[in-house]
Amino acid sequence: MKFSKDFVFGAATAAYQCEGETRTHGKGKVAWDDYLEKGNFQADKASDFYHQYPVDLHLAKQFGINALRISIAWSRIFPYGEGVLNQEGVDFYHHVFRQCQKEGIEPYVTLHHFDTPLALHERGDFLNRETIDAFVKYAAFCFKEYKDEVSYWFTFNEVWPIATNQYIEGVFPPCITYDISKAISSMHGMMVAHAKAVNIFKSCGYKGQIGIIHSLETKYPYDPTNTDDIRAAKKDDILANQFLLDATLLGYYSEETLHTINELLDLNHGSFHYDKRDIAEMKEAANQIDYLGMNYYQSNFVRYYDGENEIVHNGTGEKGTKKFKLKGVGERVIKDGIPTTDWDWLIYPQGMYDMLMRISKQYAFTKGIYITENGLGKKESMSDYHIVDDESRIDYIAKHLTWLLKAINEGVCVKGYFVWSLMDVFSWSNGYNKRYGLFYTDYPTQKRYPKASAYWYKRVIKNREI
Repeated sequence: MKFSKDFVFGAATAAYQCEGETRTHGKGKVAWDDYLEKGNFQADKASDFYHQYPVDLHLAKQFGINALRISIAWSRIFPYGEGVLNQEGVDFYHHVFRQCQKEGIEPYVTLHHFDTPLALHERGDFLNRETIDAFVKYAAFCFKEYKDEVSYWFTFNEVWPIATNQYIEGVFPPCITYDISKAISSMHGMMVAHAKAVNIFKSCGYKGQIGIIHSLETKYPYDPTNTDDIRAAKKDDILANQFLLDATLLGYYSEETLHTINELLDLNHGSFHYDKRDIAEMKEAANQIDYLGMNYYQSNFVRYYDGENEIVHNGTGEKGTKKFKLKGVGERVIKDGIPTTDWDWLIYPQGMYDMLMRISKQYAFTKGIYITENGLGKKESMSDYHIVDDESRIDYIAKHLTWLLKAINEGVCVKGYFVWSLMDVFSWSNGYNKRYGLFYTDYPTQKRYPKASAYWYKRVIKNREI
């Protein structure tokens, strides 16, 4: 069982998590800037990719990585989201993409990775149609500007995590909790923006390809014989997965999806309304996208829950502190015998396989899927000899790749796999104590050191087998 010669082995990054220089060189503010000032950490210097990108790209080449997910910071191009252009930001990404070409690395570029410009975020983010319009203009600019340097595009990264963390769990600004109505409307707004961007890209005849990235978590009933648990898992799935898969791959929301969404909204005193013209855009885009990006870290076991909302976010890595009980949906619980990370994420590689098989059967999607993020976040330190022995990360990736190969051998068209992340990066609500990188970032010196997992991944890439 080997991966094919044309299978893409890559790694992933995101602008706000790695670049640093969050308010310099003409970059506009995002909501995270002020939000993080109230906490214990900030995103400067992060991994200083703004200056260190030649080092990082050369390291990637040395270790056989031939593709790198990079996101463009919207506010580095348009500081206020629209209008005024920051030429220094435009030039920065030209430099990055040309360095990629020099090192023989293919950039896979994401246009939005949790970082709407503050001026638009304050006016409602993707609840506001003006943000949709501004995003489409920004996307159209990038397509034209970088058409000779970028062949692979993604519109959005992780639409559901944006919505739930902003409006249900409340750990992303504007930190609103338990507002399912806003979460659903936000997801719809991003899907309309995605569709319009895809349709513009295709109408202009650019030579590249385009898709979107969803974070997908398979939902299992805690007790597979209990009808209440089965229904709870299905409702969680429709809210977090099927709503977006419908919009992406069908171009409309199925009757089952709308029935469950409206049921949840009625229970939570909310509503969902959309313009019928949005569906026309979404259908057109669904017929034209070239691939689906899938981020996979964990799955959930869901139990029936009849109480009020109670969500506790584990942002420190204190194991056993996370809670997720959503009114009208269910309770996500730890399943005996399944290991978890310090952040209470279930380590369940079979969930990746099950989701891939589900997509290929339910949506008959054959154009291609990329695993655009998968990796293990953990607390780790470097020895005096600059050694990081991250055997648990190797085990995590190896098991996921094994299940991925099984899906491929059973007919799912998976084109590539991207480890999150290339080097250690800033981790949103977790700061810097949650490390994912193949390369250890020594933040005080900004030096990089290959971990054991980097050498292991290099052998996997070379031999095309685990």
